[in-house]
Amino acid sequence: MKSGTIVAAFGRHFEVIDADQQQWRCVTRGKRTNFACGDRVEFQPTSDGEGVIQKSAPRISLLHRSDAFKEKLLAANVTQVFIVVATEPSFSDELISRCLCAVEDQGLKARIVLNKVDLADRLPQARERLTLFAALGYDVIETVARQEAEALRPYLKDEISILVGQSGMGKSTLTNALIPEANAATREISDALDSGKHTTTSTRLYPLSGGGALIDSPGLQAFGLAHLDQDALAHTFREIAPYLGDCRFRNCRHEKEPGCAIRAAVAAGQVTERRYGHYRLLRDEISRAQRQAQGW
Repeated sequence: MKSGTIVAAFGRHFEVIDADQQQWRCVTRGKRTNFACGDRVEFQPTSDGEGVIQKSAPRISLLHRSDAFKEKLLAANVTQVFIVVATEPSFSDELISRCLCAVEDQGLKARIVLNKVDLADRLPQARERLTLFAALGYDVIETVARQEAEALRPYLKDEISILVGQSGMGKSTLTNALIPEANAATREISDALDSGKHTTTSTRLYPLSGGGALIDSPGLQAFGLAHLDQDALAHTFREIAPYLGDCRFRNCRHEKEPGCAIRAAVAAGQVTERRYGHYRLLRDEISRAQRQAQGW
């Protein structure tokens, strides 16, 4: 039996690096797929360079998304998440909120990367849209990945970081800039669709020479949170969490009930209408997913 770390995941096929830095192509027993990039695993070699994963060590974190019927594991044992957006193509602030909910649920560090800031005509609008999150204390780091990504370097040391975001935002280009030997595939943006073409087809971990690692992940177009319950969701909104428990009614849905502390916070400007809208949308989506999962 040998031990190692999963550095790439392709469905039920995994690339594992052992303690001697030897690379192994591994599969799982049966149809088991609940392993993720970043997992520390034990595997049984079966032939030269190939093996079967037997089990994984306990995780310190698991970043994943889910709907009513399935879940997608993004990465295990990460300590930090960079949510990458760009001046173009346009980005979804709702998707940012979804990612932040998953990050907050796992107690991870979250930072937002605004890429392609050299596109000056689109920069003011992008900055304005991100003030929603900067006001909550989330760092917004500006980069031009095609030239350099050194603005990110100070945040990487001794962290297991993952880049997440929509396609076309420049995650793979950032990876190449920070780790030239990575040679992650990149492509041009599809102007017709105002969205990026998928370039990364698997999640891959790259060790960093100064300590830590960086994980590049495929582009996201959706980020379901069906694995969270209603209470957990509310606590992932850092501006809503302080008001929980202060409503007049214990089962308050934070809609039109009298004495709702969260609605009062919205009215007072302590919680923005936009983020409150994200919360309501996600709460209702989770409720629907739970009913679907139960066959309602």
